[in-house]
Amino acid sequence: MPDKAPVSIVVITKNEENNIADCLRSAAWADEIVVLDDASTDNTVNIARQFTDKVFSRKMDNEGRHRNYAYSLAKNKWVLSLDADERVTPELAEEITILLKTEMKDNHYTIPIKSFIGKRWIRHSGWYPAPKVRLFDKDAFKYEEAEVHPRIFIDGSCGHLKKDIIHYSYRDFHDFFVSINNQTTLEAKKWFKERRNVNFIKMYRKACSRFLKGYVQKGGFKDGLLGFTISWAGGLYQLMSFVKYKEMLYNAELTAEPKKEKCGCECGHGKD
Repeated sequence: MPDKAPVSIVVITKNEENNIADCLRSAAWADEIVVLDDASTDNTVNIARQFTDKVFSRKMDNEGRHRNYAYSLAKNKWVLSLDADERVTPELAEEITILLKTEMKDNHYTIPIKSFIGKRWIRHSGWYPAPKVRLFDKDAFKYEEAEVHPRIFIDGSCGHLKKDIIHYSYRDFHDFFVSINNQTTLEAKKWFKERRNVNFIKMYRKACSRFLKGYVQKGGFKDGLLGFTISWAGGLYQLMSFVKYKEMLYNAELTAEPKKEKCGCECGHGKD
């Protein structure tokens, strides 16, 4: 049996019993698999333990901090970050294995992500190749400790791999829009925490820009109704985040303690 590649594949899970087996099966070529589970209530953990003894539990407080902790559990210098609904293709496994045997000049690498909604590969609208940093030197890599869409902090040069990660993004369009609803709630909470200065005109323009970028510039029109829907959803994301944010501000004002009126004298007391 050939030696396994000296890389740690790290997977974060929560209620992924329908995905985790295929995900970890695609990771069998690595010499370490680490799973960090976020309080799953299904059979995710038991299934994961059939593939690795490195299964840990931690309640997610925010995405960036949670991911940083997961990567700290890896024994190897090199980490491949994988989601439970993703699969490493044999071609990518071979590409990484060969790369690790060379004198690597870069300390992080992007990998193309091939995403599906149901059984349909989304070829346009900016969904492919959509390269993301997934292979990296864990000592040089860190996520911003943010609840949604954390940024990456990393020094050094970036390389680019050619083979794909397969991403079964959503089971169907119902799943797709449920995800948008959840993500826009998190986005609105982030804006509320920052008390971000946004207005409807700005968000409307941004929503239109997102739609046109996906549908025209990124070729969404080539995917017909599918491309239109995905591009439209990109604009909808901005408007939903804005509306939820404004609702949070409105509710906060309603629940705030009313300010007392000054009584008019020099005592500094307020009227009851």
